[in-house]
Amino acid sequence: MSLPRVVVTGVGGLSCLGKNAAENWDSMRRGVCGIGPLDVPGLPDVKTSVAGQIAEIPEHNFEKRALVSMSRFGLLAAITAGEALAQAGLDKVDDRPPMRLGTVIGVGIYGNDAVEQGYDALHFSAKKRPEIFSVPKAMPSSAAVHVSMIHKLTGPVFGVTSACASGNHAIASALDLLRLGRADAIVAGGSDAPLSFGVIRAWEVMRILAKSACRPFSADRDGLILGEGSGAVVLETLESAERRGATILAELVGAGMSGDASDIVAPTVEGPASAMRNCLADAGLDLSEVDYINAHGTATMGNDKTETKAIREVFGAHADKLSVSSTKSMHAHCLGASSAIEALACIHAIRDGIVPPTVSYNEPDPECDLDVTPNVARERPISVAMSNAFAFGGSNAVVAFKAF
Repeated sequence: MSLPRVVVTGVGGLSCLGKNAAENWDSMRRGVCGIGPLDVPGLPDVKTSVAGQIAEIPEHNFEKRALVSMSRFGLLAAITAGEALAQAGLDKVDDRPPMRLGTVIGVGIYGNDAVEQGYDALHFSAKKRPEIFSVPKAMPSSAAVHVSMIHKLTGPVFGVTSACASGNHAIASALDLLRLGRADAIVAGGSDAPLSFGVIRAWEVMRILAKSACRPFSADRDGLILGEGSGAVVLETLESAERRGATILAELVGAGMSGDASDIVAPTVEGPASAMRNCLADAGLDLSEVDYINAHGTATMGNDKTETKAIREVFGAHADKLSVSSTKSMHAHCLGASSAIEALACIHAIRDGIVPPTVSYNEPDPECDLDVTPNVARERPISVAMSNAFAFGGSNAVVAFKAF
């Protein structure tokens, strides 16, 4: 028995590159870097001076009673989900056809802004208790449940968390739900808003934050840069999409997952390679069919050379024919949201025949010897695009999109 085919009928995006999916893609294809000075009030003793910070939250019409129980990462998720639903033609509740519509949202951290506000209230502002909605604001599933409540999605609703692979794990979970017949459509993606005092200081202690720019695969790379953002895709069974006459943007043909089972921070070659192989097998793809890989590409010394080895191990001689890039060089590392934003890059790359570049690339590294599309986008036909996401703890998730 063949599995139902799953297609993309809507996308939404919000990051330092733009306030919607179209603006994000336009910035990517032009090689615009959205990373800039960090400007968040109340960050004492923070050495970090740059980040992928959203300049302005887009207008929305969410009710006040929803906003008072929502943290920043939940708000970002609700906005991008709304954009994706609108493109899919599913934003107007009264006009929706009878269908089971749910949401799965990945998050790398939690509602850290709510937690820090609670600590401030108790320890510095002489208050007797934190704000009443601190718990629902902070819980990792908050983004998913707010997307559900605001947009009236009554199908399967839950959050997933696997650090920086959360977005891809959410997309993979949605794929499984649709193949199993548990829903007709799922809004899937990721959201994170880590630009707060405690989170930034914690990352600083690890000594992997870059000083000025994110330079994936470049020999002079010195670490990642934190960013905030959200990405969402409406995934739908082909039968459902065709029944209601929806515009199909691409097909989600497969997902692959694996665990390194090795080290909490140091990646292996075997784990990422296994996830890529599993994705290819799930999608029924031959190595030669893949044209573009949106790399995890964090610009840390460990990830970039390990990911290069993993790609070469999986693709062999075809690795030299692949276009590879890391869009984190432009939108920064948005943790649980990164791979959701990168899914948008893959979908648009297929539709426009453009490989977004790896910007801020200065110097070739012999250990990162792939075609990383340095600094300038490149035109080429793209039939299949894969997106890699590899997280702390060796939690790996890879998804593949195909032209429809």
